[in-house]
Amino acid sequence: MTQVAKALLVDDRRENLMALEAILQGLPVQSVAVESGEAALKQLLVDDFAVILLDAQMPNMDGFETASHIKRRERTRAVPIIFLTAADRDAQLALRGYAVGAVDYLTKPFDPWVLRAKVSVFVELWTKTRQLAAQSDMVRERDAQWRSLTDAVDEATTLLRAADTPDTVARAVTLLEQVRWGTTPD
Repeated sequence: MTQVAKALLVDDRRENLMALEAILQGLPVQSVAVESGEAALKQLLVDDFAVILLDAQMPNMDGFETASHIKRRERTRAVPIIFLTAADRDAQLALRGYAVGAVDYLTKPFDPWVLRAKVSVFVELWTKTRQLAAQSDMVRERDAQWRSLTDAVDEATTLLRAADTPDTVARAVTLLEQVRWGTTPD
């Protein structure tokens, strides 16, 4: 089952969320929009995300505090965060964003094509990571099968070397036939 990449959009203004959804339209990513840091933390408990687009300036829990909570959780600490803010180009705010774990900090107005490109990179990385994990699982499964078959051949070899009855020879032959046909021995 192929899982679709998701982007978590966090902004206290609905019109900003709608604009972000429009910018991401057509990318291979599902947008999930929430209107507060608290809602973002709750959403991160139930979904995995390729990237988080996070407004820095929000009431109650601002983006910096939200990012700090995200980076403290084992499950979410590796999710890339891009801060978006309407605040002026204050270098201290950008440094604060990077200090809490952001991978980027964009001030509005930003070029939508630049944001699309950045999100695309993180979606591709997320997808490749999932593919590698699936391949790794497959390799582990094949290794386990290989070990099982090797153990069966070793057991059959031992039985044949010590064969003193027709039943022992028959058991060894059965084991070898199972290995030959790729079935897991009993």
